[in-house]
Amino acid sequence: MKSQQVLIGLVAALVLVTGCGGRSGPGTEEAAVAQGLTSGDFGDLKGVCGPGRPSAASAQGVTATEIKVGVFTDMGFTKNSEFPEAAKVFTTWCNAAGGINGRKIVTDTRDAKLMEVRQRMLDACREDFALVGGGAALDGLGVKERLSCLLPDFPAQISQQQNVQSDLQYNASASAYVNYFQYTGYYHWLLKEAHPGSAGAVGMINGDSPVTKVMGTKFAEAMTAGGATFVYNDLYPASGVADWTPYAQAIKSKGVKGLMFLGDWRQLAKLEDVLTGMDYKLDWIDANNNSYHSSFLETVGKSLSFQNNYADLGGTVPAESPSAVPATQQLLDLYKKYAPEADITMPTLRAFSAWLLFAKSAASCGDQLTRACLIAAASKETAWTGGGLNAPTVVADRDTPPKCFNVVQATAQGWKSADFQPNQGPFRCDVPAYRYTGAYDRPLTLADVGKNVNDVE
Repeated sequence: MKSQQVLIGLVAALVLVTGCGGRSGPGTEEAAVAQGLTSGDFGDLKGVCGPGRPSAASAQGVTATEIKVGVFTDMGFTKNSEFPEAAKVFTTWCNAAGGINGRKIVTDTRDAKLMEVRQRMLDACREDFALVGGGAALDGLGVKERLSCLLPDFPAQISQQQNVQSDLQYNASASAYVNYFQYTGYYHWLLKEAHPGSAGAVGMINGDSPVTKVMGTKFAEAMTAGGATFVYNDLYPASGVADWTPYAQAIKSKGVKGLMFLGDWRQLAKLEDVLTGMDYKLDWIDANNNSYHSSFLETVGKSLSFQNNYADLGGTVPAESPSAVPATQQLLDLYKKYAPEADITMPTLRAFSAWLLFAKSAASCGDQLTRACLIAAASKETAWTGGGLNAPTVVADRDTPPKCFNVVQATAQGWKSADFQPNQGPFRCDVPAYRYTGAYDRPLTLADVGKNVNDVE
């Protein structure tokens, strides 16, 4: 029982990093929604999905009628089905519009159940054309196998250092960087603009696991370089904490003004309950973007009105702003039709952008859909926005730093956009780049398994 509790806490910590204007008249809004649900256009992307007359099989997982795609998840362990739900919504919509040049997308749910990443990767290597819109907490365990079988990956979420920006990986949104701190702009805003008095009294609480401790080290390096002074830095057991009172008392005694919490949002809610009960209010709490969903709001309760909980969405349009971004409204409409009970989360939004990148790249290959054509097309995307779901992203360049961020705040009225002074639509894109100087694990490459990109067929 104890080992299971440890694993539950570990996976929670690992996944840390983890209307149309100008129209009027009766029926026009309904017509616009119907058009978005049935056509193959998404946001400002035209013809992502559509009919065709494919003639023959062209690659593993590609027949004259179907494209078989793998979707990684840990839902057998976490009971979190957001990646399979995103796959269901996207493929149902895309297939109804004609598929990809007439080929229907068929998904294989690769449920790693936390510890079975390598086994599920070997399954995908035998059957799938590509991996799309998924993620697993211990994703580093399957990178060697994926590269050995030359399997392209369009992930929604990335966790471990060996997998972050590894070869044959095509990131549709700014979900992780191997060389750069991805939250530089966010913390600059917190420490220099929103709460400048907090820079000299920053605290961090991190899940006690080898993976998340590396994350904490990288965060501390980047934030110290950006002017933060840490007065408190502690770990909590991966199995969770029954009583957060000692941690809350330490935070108060150290005079912490800004708190970074790297771990399970359920544990953060418990800590905040104790802090609020002690009448100790921090200037800010970084709840991290894995807390961006309705369940966090319900769990943290009365602290929503007392503490300042923020999250950086890393250049992803929040679901609360659909009127400003047609692509977001279209996504919400699709979920309302195909998965009405699903919660829209940060991984949901990133998964959908990943699916769109895959579909657009595959569609450009026409009848002769191969992995080589797929990755060549994806690599050409130097300002990918997912039809408007996220800030422009350079898909395949490991040395391009993040440029945009956007901040939401958890309030008693729900998630709201914070006053972070956007300067490019819903985003702020003046992020100062910070490149890590410490020695950390590097992502695996094709060369590590004795291959190169020319081996991809």
